[in-house]
Amino acid sequence: MLMNVSTRKFGGAVRLPGGDIPAERGAGVTRSAVSRRFVALSAETMKAWMAADLSALDLLVIQIDGIHIAQDLILLAAVSVDGNGDKHPLGVMEGASENAAVCQALLDNMVGRGLDPAVCRLFIIDGSRALSKAIRNSFGRSAPIQRCQVHKARNITERLPKSLHASVRRALRQAWELDDADKAETLIRNLARRLEREAPGVSASLLEGLDEILTVTRLRLPTELRRSLACTNIIENMNGTIRRVCRNVKRWRDAAMALRWTGAAMIEAAKGFRRLKAHNQLPSLRAALLAHQAECAVGAGLDPVREAA
Repeated sequence: MLMNVSTRKFGGAVRLPGGDIPAERGAGVTRSAVSRRFVALSAETMKAWMAADLSALDLLVIQIDGIHIAQDLILLAAVSVDGNGDKHPLGVMEGASENAAVCQALLDNMVGRGLDPAVCRLFIIDGSRALSKAIRNSFGRSAPIQRCQVHKARNITERLPKSLHASVRRALRQAWELDDADKAETLIRNLARRLEREAPGVSASLLEGLDEILTVTRLRLPTELRRSLACTNIIENMNGTIRRVCRNVKRWRDAAMALRWTGAAMIEAAKGFRRLKAHNQLPSLRAALLAHQAECAVGAGLDPVREAA
C-alpha cells in the first residue's frame, strides 16, 4: 500500500509463480482483509517508532515543521541530522506548530526517548512562537533556534503588492548571503524602514523574530552549510514522499488514521534520504554549538565544562 496499490486492487497485484492464479478463499487479499492488516501493522510500526531510543544518535540539528495532510488536518513532524550528515525522522504529532501543547508534547516525547536536553543543538523551525517557547522550555533559554528563511520571505511577500516582490526578495536574499550578522541585520532594518510607508504591518512582521532569522549567520557557519540549515527543506522535501504515499487516501476518517499513514510515509521516506549536501562542514557546526554553549554558560555564571557535560 505504501507503493500506491489500493486495497481494491491488492488481490490482483499478488502474483504466484504459476502466473495469474485466482487467490483461494481466506488468502487474506480481499479489500477488507488488506485494510485491517495495514491498520494493524501501521499502528504497531508507529507505536514502536515513536518509542525508539534516541540516546545513541549524535544529533546536531533538529528540524520541526507542520505537515498539511488535509484542509483542516495538520501534523507536527520532527527530522534530525546527525554528525555524519545522515537524516533521521524522529516523530510526528497531531496538531499545528502554533499549538503550544502539541509542540511541548512532541519535544517531551523525544526527551523521554533519550534526547539529552543538556546537549546544545541547532533547532530549525517554521517561525512559530509557540514552538520557540517550547524549545526554550525544554532545552534552555540559550538553545540556538533558526527560523526558516524561506517561510519568512514567503510570508512577507504574500502581504505585499506584486510590484514590490522582486525588490524585497532581492534585499532579503542579499541579507541572507552576508557572512556578517550585524550587516545582515542592518540591511533588514533598512528594508523595514523602506516598507513603513507602503506596508507598515509588513514592516513590523519583517522585524519580528529577527535574531532567530540570522542564527546560522551568528554561528559563523560556512556559506554552503548555512544555506542548508537556514530553512526547513528536509521536511519540505519529505512532504513529497508523504503526498505520494497518501495520494490514494480519499477521505481521512480521523487523526489516528492520518498519524498512521504519515508515520509510515516518514519511515518510507527515510529509506531514500541522502546525506546533507554540506555534511563535510558539520564539524564547524559542532564547534560553533560548543562555543555558543560555553559562552552562554559563562554569561549565566555557570561552569562551561560542567554545562557542556
